[in-house]
Amino acid sequence: MAEPMKRLPKLPVERALKVISGRWKPVILYHVFSGPKRLSELKRMMPEITQKVLIHQLREMEEHGLVRREVFAEVPARVEYTATKLGLGLEPILLALCQWGQNHAEAQGELDELADCIVRPRHPEVIAA
Repeated sequence: MAEPMKRLPKLPVERALKVISGRWKPVILYHVFSGPKRLSELKRMMPEITQKVLIHQLREMEEHGLVRREVFAEVPARVEYTATKLGLGLEPILLALCQWGQNHAEAQGELDELADCIVRPRHPEVIAA
């Protein structure tokens, strides 16, 4: 059984950084902002991540209330991950970080090496829980 999450820091900024820390959590959130995603979809969108790490990151984000995991009673079982209302609150913050990253790359003369920040319309099925 998975070990429960350690206590989160008391300082709000430190707590926020702890909840979204890691190489992949912001990227995963970026992808689920546009609507529900299956594990296989997320894996295709991020080929560098291992399935083990992806599952671990999703479980942590689910525990912190950023994503919701929904299992559909189908054969074979279908599982989708969706950003929660709390998770969607990070969207403007992550997009601001994306813009800052572009500004930094421009200041360093490396802008031509970056992908654009994509502002996606929210998927109508994104839940508010």
